Amino acid sequence: MSTTVTQITPADPLGQYSFDKLEPYSHPPETKVDLPWAELVTLNLEEFDRPGGKHRLAAQLEHAVHHVGFFYVKNFGLTQEQVDRQFTLAKNFFKLPLLEKDKYSVDYVNADYNGYRRAGLRTIRSATAAAEKGNEGIKDNYEMYNFAKFTKDFEGKYSHPDLIRVHLPEIETFAKTLHSNIILPLLRLFAIILQLPDEEYFARQHEYTKRSEDHFRYMIYNKRTPEEHEASSYQQVQGHTDLGSLTLLFRQPVAGLQILGEDGNWTYVSAQPGTITVNLADTLSHLTGGYLKSSIHRVVAPPRDQWAYDRTGLLYFARPHSDTVLHPITDSPLLERAGVRPRFDKEVTMAEWVKSKQTMQLNPDRYDKKRKDGAVELIGGYKDKVYT
Repeated sequence: MSTTVTQITPADPLGQYSFDKLEPYSHPPETKVDLPWAELVTLNLEEFDRPGGKHRLAAQLEHAVHHVGFFYVKNFGLTQEQVDRQFTLAKNFFKLPLLEKDKYSVDYVNADYNGYRRAGLRTIRSATAAAEKGNEGIKDNYEMYNFAKFTKDFEGKYSHPDLIRVHLPEIETFAKTLHSNIILPLLRLFAIILQLPDEEYFARQHEYTKRSEDHFRYMIYNKRTPEEHEASSYQQVQGHTDLGSLTLLFRQPVAGLQILGEDGNWTYVSAQPGTITVNLADTLSHLTGGYLKSSIHRVVAPPRDQWAYDRTGLLYFARPHSDTVLHPITDSPLLERAGVRPRFDKEVTMAEWVKSKQTMQLNPDRYDKKRKDGAVELIGGYKDKVYT
């Protein structure tokens, strides 16, 4: 008598991570509190390739890049569905157990920011509150997951949880679209504003295929209790500047992001439908002797009507090639008239700058102890400063 053995093929173990199985992300409601909102210019990127479009957009940006450092862009070539899918992946990633997320931890020792950054690295305190109330502060409440560029330089270097690995092709397409559709056109506009003879000057320093430390990020500010808000003096991230060229922040309605104006006042950045918020960062400021403004910004506790919600973010950080020397441009008539000067007292490459600032970012409490009047030297005589 013969026996027939039927082989059972198990279901796809990764099918649990298909979008129809994941808990979808939905934006929290906007605050009803009347806040002091910043007035920022909005660029319609559909104008870029139209006759005269680049110069019209550059004219719109002239004031913002020198005096504000923040603006919005719209019509950047991604659908709302594509954006929502990335928010859904971010939401489900941060819901993973901490032990699972920690398997993909950033390399704190070597200042490698790619991977998972857990909450609690930095103590947030107010000196005034501490003196008056005995308030010793509280640990930060934000987590990050950073993706390196999808290039041969980083191929196979980083592993990912199954949730992410299944969707890496889509994440790669998303990140590359941000670079090609937003970063490069904006860099060409900056060249026009600076009256450079070569419109591709900045764009050539940011070619996607060449080695640089760009990254795409999922981020979450976990909600706090009223007691935790009081212990943090209603801060989440101190005022600071970003280290790269440009930062892109996708719309999310939990209020808290503020920018410091030239008048010394903080104003809120609102969540404009269909836009990405753009801020200029340190590297473009270094390359222009401070003419392009690296915006000072911070994150504070949201209004009380949003305390019940986490603040989830999608961000993209663009940086020039690692071998770029951060010395002011010499062939800009505008910069020559402005009399700009180098911001370092020696030659500093982008790779050196990234390592110096990321070492500080990944070891904040150690550097905070060295600060005097909020400033600490990083490299080449340049001092990084935090603002309250």
